[in-house]
This record gives sequence, structure tokens and C-alpha cells, in this order.
Amino acid sequence: MTVQTRSITILGAGILGLWQAVTLARAGHRVRLVEASAEPFADCASILAGVMLAPEREAETAPAMLRKYSLEGVAAWRDFYPDVRANGSLVIAAARDLDELDRFSARTEGHRRVSGAELAQLEPDLAGRFGTALFFAEEAHAPAPAALAFLLSAAQEAGVEIVFGETSSGDGADIVVDCRGIAARDDLPTLRGVRGERALIRTREVSLNRPLQLLHPRLPLYIVPWDDGVYMVGATVIESEERGPVSVRSALELLGGAYAVHPAFAEAEILDLCAGVRPAFPDNVPRAVVREGGRRIFVNGAYRHGFLLGPVLARTVADYIEGKPASELLVEHGG
Repeated sequence: MTVQTRSITILGAGILGLWQAVTLARAGHRVRLVEASAEPFADCASILAGVMLAPEREAETAPAMLRKYSLEGVAAWRDFYPDVRANGSLVIAAARDLDELDRFSARTEGHRRVSGAELAQLEPDLAGRFGTALFFAEEAHAPAPAALAFLLSAAQEAGVEIVFGETSSGDGADIVVDCRGIAARDDLPTLRGVRGERALIRTREVSLNRPLQLLHPRLPLYIVPWDDGVYMVGATVIESEERGPVSVRSALELLGGAYAVHPAFAEAEILDLCAGVRPAFPDNVPRAVVREGGRRIFVNGAYRHGFLLGPVLARTVADYIEGKPASELLVEHGG
């Protein structure tokens, strides 16, 4: 089937907007990507992400239908981005919280229980620190800045016109794809903000090969290895749209959690403590919302799933524009 070429303006150059731009340009459309901030990712919640491509672990709290789409998302990233680190991930718990590990195991798939000895083989720096763990061998991760920069470069190579430091309504385009996150709330009244805080630390005293999730009584704590001894430690999930600095409570919980994983993190340098606001719909399911007979499509509500579902939502929008059946992540004439 011949694809009818459309002029498409995409608003917002975060993870969702970039995937839309790359996918639609590669499908043969004329794409213009407009971002309000003057510098790439300067006002983008995506840059704070851990980029854990973890469909099985996310399924522990996500609606069941998202597992299928998240698996598709991981496959898309592996095909698209050569620097995805496909080392799997680990879920660990302190000895007093092993019941939590059992419950997590019962609520998820795609893992196997490993002994302390096997854990030491997977992560030598954790030898003797935990007696058991869950190993999710098919999961992957990437540093957020590098992944976003790769997407931006891919959009440029695909012929996308990229404009920073401007706002636009998309007038004159055949289709507007609005990926502005919480800034689109006036058009999407059910959208809410969820605050997330994270720390970046650096140490040469600890070496990890894959993301760790520490089952914690108050927050989902993750430690994600980036490059050059840098680790992302996150993240809080707070029902608030406050963009202010990280609180003392959150800093203590994040950094204390890292210390609980390995005491050598106590000597790490703190490179950054920052907070952002994730957009979310009431059910925490991201989706494409079609308005104006298909002329305007809002892609929003990423919550914790922006990197996982970015490629899936882009394919969903491309299929809709081409008249193909779209996934249930698309709602026509929705609110």
C-alpha cells in the first residue's frame, strides 16, 4: 500500500516526541519537531529517567495489557539503538525483607531465583551481601543522555526539521502530534503530574554491570550503572506537581538505599540531586488521544513507561495515520 505523505508537526522533543519524529519521518512523512526549550532536553522529564527497559519488573505494578507492549518496546530499542546494555537486571532485598522478594517473585514473570553464589558471579561486588536475588535475564538499560542524543541524531538523519527555542500551534501542518507532557494539561484535563526525584553519584569503589532494584518499604529504589563510574539512584514517586529541589527526606532515602546495597557508596561523589514531573493519566497508562478528526493527536501520560513505550506509541500513531488498525493505546475522540 502506498503511504500518503503528510506534513506533520510534532510538539515536544522528549522521549515520546523524538520517537514520533524518527518513526514518522522514516515512514515517508514531512516532519517538523518543535521544542520550547532553547537547549536539547533542558526542560525534559525524560533526561531524569533511569532507562531501565524492564517490562517484566514494571508488570508488577502496571496494568496487565502493558506487559505485551513493553516487550515490543524492548525489542524495538534493541533493533534501533546499538548501545543498549542487554545484561538483564536484579531484584534484591535485605534479609528482613525476603518476604517482599517472595511476593515480588509471585507477581512477576521472566525471572529466575539465584543463590548468593550465583549472584556473586553476576555481580562480584555484591558477594556475601545478599543471600538470594531474582535475575531478569532479558531486561536491558541505557544512560538517558546518550539514548536521547542518539534519538535526536537519528531524527536529523531521517530528515526531520528540528526547531529549538520556539513554541508552535502546528498551524499549516496536516497533522499535529502533541507530545508536550504536563504542558498539554489544558487540552487533557485528566492529566496529572507525578514528581520523581533522583541522584547521580560517582564512585570507583563499586562496579555493577546491570540495574539493581532494592525492595524498600517506602519507595521503589533503583541503582542503574551509566558510564565512568556514574550511577543513577532513583526514584521517588510522589503525587505532586512541585518542581522544586529534592527534599532532605528523599535525599536520605535515596542515598541511604545505595549505602544499604554497598557501604562503599558512602564515599561516592554526589554529582546531582534533582526532581522532575512526569505526566500521567488516572490509570497510569500512556496513550495517543485523537482529536479534530485525526488532525491533532496527543501522545502523553508516559508516567514511568516513556522509554519502554515510546517506540510502541510511535508505531501506533504511524499505523493510525496510514489507516491501519491501531493498538488499544490509541483512543479516538478521547478526553
